[in-house]
Amino acid sequence: MIELRRAETDAEIEAWRRVQTAVLPSERTASVEEMRQTQTPDKLLLLAELDAELVGSGVAGRSDLGGGFLAPRVLPDARRRGVGSALLGALGAHVAGLGFTEATAGVDDQGSLAFAERFGFREVGRQVEQVRTIRADEPAPESPAGVELVSLAERPDLFRRTYEELALQAFEDIPTPAPITISAEDWEREWLTWPEASLVALAEGEIVGCAGLLRDADRPDRAENSLTAVRRDWRGRGLATALKQAVIAWAAANGLLEIYTWTQTGNEAMQRLNEKLGYRSRMISITVRGPIPTRR
Repeated sequence: MIELRRAETDAEIEAWRRVQTAVLPSERTASVEEMRQTQTPDKLLLLAELDAELVGSGVAGRSDLGGGFLAPRVLPDARRRGVGSALLGALGAHVAGLGFTEATAGVDDQGSLAFAERFGFREVGRQVEQVRTIRADEPAPESPAGVELVSLAERPDLFRRTYEELALQAFEDIPTPAPITISAEDWEREWLTWPEASLVALAEGEIVGCAGLLRDADRPDRAENSLTAVRRDWRGRGLATALKQAVIAWAAANGLLEIYTWTQTGNEAMQRLNEKLGYRSRMISITVRGPIPTRR
């Protein structure tokens, strides 16, 4: 028998995390504390049990791309037994309750893509994951003349300014299937959450770039790149390279062994920059969009 229930307590959220890390071992999963901080009334976390055994989890809510989003996850040994369909139906009902008629999801293999297509989802974009192994002797970056790189740990006053003066512009330029909408509240909850590893580029006191890392609670030896952005009038001067190199050097100085990043199709310039800096491609995630699913 399949049973679905909300993940609400710390123990239940930790169980949700166990499924996520088992299904997507190469990706960071937010810690219980981080998930608590990013929880909103619109977000639903579900656990799925099959014959009283935990086999799946799911999340649904409002998407940064507009409309709703949902993500059912089922452990490999429990697939093709109705768990994914049950999760999808419950998550879809939640998204419909938020007033949406369509939802976005991400799939990472052909089996998951075929499952999504059964419910009317179609591919609308792709992201490539690029990975960088960190050496102990990574060189220090050379910043363009007149640019100072500071961490948000040193200058916490720059956090909101980075959102207002740089990030909003950068989000407009990211080639996603629909425009990204990040509120100031979401920025404070979810973006640049590791101040020591988050860098801001200043030129005569103006914010002209940023880059950083997101901590991995399960794997302290690795981290995910957060937003790397350069103000439009500063692009083409080597600032993105300097920011990336500074993050790599910080990772080496702080004992990290691997960092990775996701880059959308349409942003091949950033993919080439990553390759130049030693990143290699590891996997592709397919973004799909479709009508709110119903139970089948």
